[in-house]
Amino acid sequence: MSGNAQGGPQRGRYHHGELRPALIEASFDLLAEAGPAAFSVARVARRLGVSTAAPYRHFADRDHLLAAVATRAAEELAERFRQAADGAGQDPAERFAATAGAYVRFVGARGAGFDVIFARPLVALQDRGLADAGRRLVDLLFELAQDALGQGPAAALTLLEQHVTAAHGYATLHPGGLFSRVSPREGVDGTADLAVATSRALVRGAPDAAAAGPTSSGRPHD
Repeated sequence: MSGNAQGGPQRGRYHHGELRPALIEASFDLLAEAGPAAFSVARVARRLGVSTAAPYRHFADRDHLLAAVATRAAEELAERFRQAADGAGQDPAERFAATAGAYVRFVGARGAGFDVIFARPLVALQDRGLADAGRRLVDLLFELAQDALGQGPAAALTLLEQHVTAAHGYATLHPGGLFSRVSPREGVDGTADLAVATSRALVRGAPDAAAAGPTSSGRPHD
């Protein structure tokens, strides 16, 4: 790819219909490098070598661009979860635990996790595409949690909350090298292994249905 004087892409190289997907993909790169706090439309535009006004022909503001990124992230993450579960074999507990490792690897590569997908400012947009993608993602995890426990929805919801918290914690703390001394494997794969082991332990230590409290309607978002 050719560059401009500053080493970035040439301005004006995007034809009609090409800039929107390029903005979304560049947003992933920025999130992976700098995190949500440093995310801005101007930084994404500079990364692509387009004017800072160009993204606003496709997205009303920062949150609408981030909502498009979050929608794509939810869709990609759901597919990663399916692949991880299928690759773990037939044991329901292992299928569920495998999604924790998939989450750590996904956030390490893409930079957009649950904190982006379910960010409060994005929920306020009431974006139907994002809401639907987020619901499908949670439904998938919830069904895997129910299968892993073989119990009712209340116990599965408790397990799901613990699982998400642990997996996101590993993904968030990994860049600082916190787990490099306790994992036999280096890099994100080592942290992913730890996340899987933690999720596996959560399944084994989950309370029975009687201790989990009254049964809910069957979905965490109802």
